[in-house]
Amino acid sequence: MYIGDYLARRCVYSPDALALIDIGSQPAQRLTYRQLNGRANQLANWLRDKGITKDERVAMLALDGVEFYDAFFACSKLGAIFTPLNWRLHPREIENQIRLTSPKILLHSFEPPIDEIVNHLGAIKNFPEFIDLNILESIYQKTSADPVTCEPLTERDTACLLFTGGTTGQAKAAQISHGQIVWNTFNALLADVLGSDTFLNIFPMFHTGGLFAFSVPILILGGRVIQTKKFDAEQILETIEKEKVTIFGGVPTIFQMLTAAPNWEKANLRSLRYCLSGGAPMPIALIQKFQKEKGVVFRQGFGMTEFGPDVFSLASADAERKMGSIGKPNFFVDARIVDPQTNEPLPANKIGELVLRGPSATTGYFNNPEATRAAFDSENFFHTGDLAYVDEEGYFFIVDRLKDMFISGGENVYPAEVEAVLYQHPAVALCAVIGVPEPKWGEVGKVFVVLEKGKKLTETEVLNFLRQRLAKYKIPQSVVFVESLPKTAIGKVDKKALT
Repeated sequence: MYIGDYLARRCVYSPDALALIDIGSQPAQRLTYRQLNGRANQLANWLRDKGITKDERVAMLALDGVEFYDAFFACSKLGAIFTPLNWRLHPREIENQIRLTSPKILLHSFEPPIDEIVNHLGAIKNFPEFIDLNILESIYQKTSADPVTCEPLTERDTACLLFTGGTTGQAKAAQISHGQIVWNTFNALLADVLGSDTFLNIFPMFHTGGLFAFSVPILILGGRVIQTKKFDAEQILETIEKEKVTIFGGVPTIFQMLTAAPNWEKANLRSLRYCLSGGAPMPIALIQKFQKEKGVVFRQGFGMTEFGPDVFSLASADAERKMGSIGKPNFFVDARIVDPQTNEPLPANKIGELVLRGPSATTGYFNNPEATRAAFDSENFFHTGDLAYVDEEGYFFIVDRLKDMFISGGENVYPAEVEAVLYQHPAVALCAVIGVPEPKWGEVGKVFVVLEKGKKLTETEVLNFLRQRLAKYKIPQSVVFVESLPKTAIGKVDKKALT
């Protein structure tokens, strides 16, 4: 065993413990650590026979399922680089990502909408070999499960390439090292993730939240992971009760959808130690609803592809007192707020850019040295592009993305601040604010609102509500009521799609 062979190491301690339940397959698959490790060995042996060696990329394009774990752990055993792709992108965007990372093999499912993407990619010459995931079961029946070894790895060797969200520009492939995986596990453990936990994963597996927020750390620690294929609010509530889930995570819109599920009233969520919310501030009314009706407490978290998903944590005891805070840096993370122009550290309560330093940082962007150099300063702090501040008690608050902020009449306007106020209105289920061009002021705000079922609200009422709580220059000039908001792959509002 060596660095990277996480399952073989885990099998030394708990080979017959339940590791993974895939509730997206029919019937649901229940695998022990011994079984999961055997599948990874079989796939690794098969990939090696196909010519996959250290640092070769193996791409994957599929809906979530056990196959992601098979491929990730198989690549880790070989020293190869697992490269999951976001099937929600346009086929040409995926084509560009394949050209950038040049994988030798593309593992894929063949079901809507992925079949359309595969057909598009298959028509392109000089692309990787396409392997349909349907053949995996035959591989597991015929291929040896003998342990796989590769040349020695170091903590800086790349285990995985994850594409950044791309909400503010073209996505980049962040190099996730074996060292980052280990340090992220330490941060998760010290932020109250235990080897006895059962985690229900709804995050997409091509995203850091899906692979590394809880799933891989919990498997390293010896707990169990329940994997979904797609989000189904009714199934989630049923599974939490049936499997006695102890940790569940999502973005605020996910928790909002759970409360609207037909089985919300009868759902028993007492097994949950806590829910973790990230991606956007959790509305206090939603926290209170879960606590009052289901006895569920919330932790707020913050992470990012380039630095790992477990960067900040807010304890459940502070969820209301420090509403909107992402908490304090996890144990092995240094954090500062700096002036975006001068890079000088700022005092408490001054808004600036959040910068991070620590062993869980990415080693860089694949085939993009210019972006790598731009991301780190001379003190090796990673520049996140997030506007934030820290209060006198050391709690950090994300204000907005640098690129989401707009300037109206010479004043900085932070959409997240306006959204947080609007979420206080009982008729507002979801909202999003963007800046749009305006001749007099340069830019002005435009707000999109999704109403709670059965609620009514007018544009005038929305603007008056905001005028009572915000400075005049922060008030949007128009309100659009919509049935839903466009979402990114992990459920965040996709502001690029709003106009």
